[in-house]
Amino acid sequence: MNNEAAFPVVVPADWDSVQNGMSLRDYFAGQAMVGLLSGREPDTEFAYRSLAAISYCYAEAMMQERD
Repeated sequence: MNNEAAFPVVVPADWDSVQNGMSLRDYFAGQAMVGLLSGREPDTEFAYRSLAAISYCYAEAMMQERD
């Protein structure tokens, strides 16, 4: 289920290609990152790779909870 689209679109069968956009996991990670950044003190600095990794940890937990 990790590859499902965050915002799926139903299109006619005769369309040549469809772009489903970001995965639900990517969407969850982005939302987690927003939450992590919004709750910080103004002078707090983040290591960006760590922030991304933590965001995906939250996203993975949300994906597992859905199953």
